[in-house]
Amino acid sequence: VQLVESGGGLVQAGHSLRLSCAAPGFPFDDHAIGWFRQAPGKGREGVSYISISDGSADYADSVKGRFTITKDNAKKMVYLQMDSLKPEDTAVYYCALQLFTGLGWGLRDYEYDYWGQGTQVTVSS
Repeated sequence: VQLVESGGGLVQAGHSLRLSCAAPGFPFDDHAIGWFRQAPGKGREGVSYISISDGSADYADSVKGRFTITKDNAKKMVYLQMDSLKPEDTAVYYCALQLFTGLGWGLRDYEYDYWGQGTQVTVSS
């Protein structure tokens, strides 16, 4: 069981990147996929999640209005479109999968069961 992120890179502030998360080993139905990030010297921060079954999503305040999470069930992919990037968005970005528990979805990293290896996003000023 594996999640694979891609799409990271180096961009200038104000530009955009789109991250992809592939989940080929999952049935891709009743679970959520979240994006988290960790900057050097900082703890892991929840960025956004999306419910695979109904598409409901939420975002951290720090990215609301700039980031958009979407999914493609047929391809078993989740995307994070990141616009108006800022230097403080620099971090390693991870996607993670939360299995259904009936308690609702969120951005608490300890509730996620499977993680990708991460992709580096660097935003220069």
